[in-house]
Amino acid sequence: MPKLKTRRAAAKRFRATGSGKIRRRKAGKNHLLQHKSSEQKYRRLSQLSLVSESDEPNVRLMLPYM
Repeated sequence: MPKLKTRRAAAKRFRATGSGKIRRRKAGKNHLLQHKSSEQKYRRLSQLSLVSESDEPNVRLMLPYM
């Protein structure tokens, strides 16, 4: 059985927690920031969140050795 390749784009976007869940960055912090409040930008959007349960199987297929 050959080794499986990791999708490099996914490897740069997702990290595993100690318990095996997958963390992701929140969307909306790259551009068009001038009209967003400081609370939104620096408190809410800076926090990492978990990948939803319905999307997790697809992410695990992209990252076979996570």
